[in-house]
Amino acid sequence: MKQKVKVLWITGLACNGNTHSFLNYPYLQQFLDDFEFIYHPIIDSQYSLKQIVNETISCDVLLIEGSLSPEILKADKKLDDIIFNYAKVVSKIITVGTCSTFGGIFRQSEYEHVTGLHFDEKKEVKRFHTLKNKSVSISGCPIHPELLVNTLYSIKNEISLKLDEYLRPKEYFAYTIHNGCTRNEYFEYKVDNHQFGKKEGCMFYDHGCQAPFTHGSCNKILWNEVNSKTRAGQPCMGCTEPDFPKANLYETKKNMGIPANLPLGVAKRTYLTLAGVTKAFTINRLEKDIFDD
Repeated sequence: MKQKVKVLWITGLACNGNTHSFLNYPYLQQFLDDFEFIYHPIIDSQYSLKQIVNETISCDVLLIEGSLSPEILKADKKLDDIIFNYAKVVSKIITVGTCSTFGGIFRQSEYEHVTGLHFDEKKEVKRFHTLKNKSVSISGCPIHPELLVNTLYSIKNEISLKLDEYLRPKEYFAYTIHNGCTRNEYFEYKVDNHQFGKKEGCMFYDHGCQAPFTHGSCNKILWNEVNSKTRAGQPCMGCTEPDFPKANLYETKKNMGIPANLPLGVAKRTYLTLAGVTKAFTINRLEKDIFDD
């Protein structure tokens, strides 16, 4: 019988959204043939939280969901201490979601010093610095379950992971959500979608779509193997980035008609040149798709 990888999933300040996203993984039974949860707050597991906290159970990977604070207790023990204890025995630590990676929405909570494991938005967190060499970040609100599962299989199979500046696997975070978006032609010709849910039109110019400057793979590895936000007619909310959540998510901030945030790697002068050229074109086919019912 093959040896299963033993996984410990522990939560801080969380809504359990990442857990529920993970439970939507379409090949969960196959995953559970290769991995075993010694503890998970929702899934039946071999050990109780009290046993996990009061003992040091053998495991291979520590998964952390939710924001962290020195004030958080689990079974009367500080969560920080639990993390440091299991960091000694596991080969890898994975932050599951934007809250455990960057602090997320719970930075606005009543707890003090709420952060991610290694980052408070873009600033580094000093108290977990010694754990950085064995950490991997999977940001998202919630995470895409395939990104987590694929990363765990890479660890199981001892495949080296190339990470970005926020410790995210480059295989999934080296490009933007805009890459692979089915609305790219509308983006190129500045044809905006004027109603959520429509199949046509770009949502960057008027509806606050964050896809051109959000790292992730939603339009390459589809959710439930079917869809993504932009394909369904909803703007990307930038949920994998350090500053998520932003205010006024569904509005595009502009300065003199120019989007305040430009696509990654595009200089303002270049954008203005391209926008000027684009205005010289009238693509009847695209405009017809948008305005004709």
